[in-house]
Amino acid sequence: MANIVNNGKESIKYAAFIPVRGGSKSIPLKNIKPICGKPLVCWTIEAALGCNYIDMVYVSTDSDAIRNVVNEYSGETRLQCIDRSEETATDTASTESAMLEFAERFDFENIILIQATSPLLRSTDLTAAIEKYESGNNDSILSAVRQKRFIWEEDPEKGASAVNYDYMRRPRRQEFDGYLVENGAFYITSKERLLETGNRISGKIGIHEMAEETYFEIDEPSDWIVIEQFLQRQMDSEKSLELDIRLLVTDCDGCMTDAGMYYSEKGDELKKFCTLDGMGISLLHKAGIQTGIITGERTAIVENRVKKLKMKYLYQGVTNKLETLKEICAQEGINLSQVAYVGDDINDVECIKAAGIGFAVPNAMEEVKKAADIVLETKGGSGAIREAVEYVLRRRK
Repeated sequence: MANIVNNGKESIKYAAFIPVRGGSKSIPLKNIKPICGKPLVCWTIEAALGCNYIDMVYVSTDSDAIRNVVNEYSGETRLQCIDRSEETATDTASTESAMLEFAERFDFENIILIQATSPLLRSTDLTAAIEKYESGNNDSILSAVRQKRFIWEEDPEKGASAVNYDYMRRPRRQEFDGYLVENGAFYITSKERLLETGNRISGKIGIHEMAEETYFEIDEPSDWIVIEQFLQRQMDSEKSLELDIRLLVTDCDGCMTDAGMYYSEKGDELKKFCTLDGMGISLLHKAGIQTGIITGERTAIVENRVKKLKMKYLYQGVTNKLETLKEICAQEGINLSQVAYVGDDINDVECIKAAGIGFAVPNAMEEVKKAADIVLETKGGSGAIREAVEYVLRRRK
C-alpha cells in the first residue's frame, strides 16, 4: 500500500472526493468549461467547501489544465488537487477505481463522492445528507430525485405492462407518490466499506431527496443547455436576496453555545463554544462587518469570549433586546435593515423581526422559528453562527 497522507490534519472524518478527467469526448474539457460565469467543476467545489462537516475537498485529475483551474483557489486550506493515474482516467475505467486509488493513498474515515457534472448541488444538500448518515441508521447515502412518471415494460409475447401504477386506476399527479431516481450528485460511505466492497455504496442504504431540477446532470451538450438555464434562474433568485449587512448580533446561550449548563466540581459555571463560529466572526471582521452579543445572562465567560474574538459590542443582563439593538445601530450610524440577528428564544423575536435578516437555530422555540427569515441547519454551539455568516457573505451587496 502507498504511503498514507492526511495533509497535516489530526483527523479527517469526512473527505469530499471529486474525480474529473481531462478526456471528455462529448464536451471537450467540460469539467472546466465556463457555465454561468464559473468553470463547471467550481460549482461542486464551492458546494463542498460550504458544508461545515467536510474536512477536506480533494479534486482528482489527470489534466494539467484542470489542475491549474483548481489551484486558483489560493488560500483555501480545505481544498487539494491530487493526481489521478492514467489507469483510472480512461473512458472505460470505473469511478470506483479512482475512489479506491484515493482510499489507498489518503487517511480519512468517510468519503463523499461528488460528481462535477451535477452543478445544481447545494451545500445544504450535503449537510442534510451527512446528518442523516451521522444518525447511524444507514451504512451509505445516495442522492436521488422524485419523478412522477408512469413506467412501462414490454414483453414480446405478453405485451406491455405498467411497472409502478395501476393503469385501471390511473392516479392524478398530485396524488401519485412517484419513484426515486439516482441523480448522480453524491454518494456517502465509509472508507472501510469502500475498501471491503469496492463499491461507492453498500450495506443499508439511505436516500437524500434533492430538488426536482437536479435530475439533470451534464453528459451531453443538450444537458448543458438545460442546466445552464436552471443555474441562471438560481443565481437570479439569490441576487434578489442581496443584503446590505453592516452588523451581526447574536444571543449567546443556545446560539454561540449549546445552551447547556455545565458546572465544575468546585461549582464554577462553564460554557461550550465552537471554534467554527470564531472563524466566522473573523471572516465578518475582514469583510468590514461589526459583531456583537446581546444576552439576558451576565457572566465573565461571555466577556472573555467576546474579548478573544474581538467583537465590538457586548451587552449583558438585557431585558429589552430590541432597544439595545437600536442603540447599537445609532452608534454605528446604520439602520435595523442592515443588521443580521441570530436568536433562539422568545426574547429574541422582536430583534429577529426588526433586523434586515433574522436567523433562528434549529433547536429554537417554535415562535422564534416562525419569526425568522432563515432557520439554520446547524445547532447552536456547533457552528450555527458560522452558517449564518456564510449566508450573509454570500448574499452581501
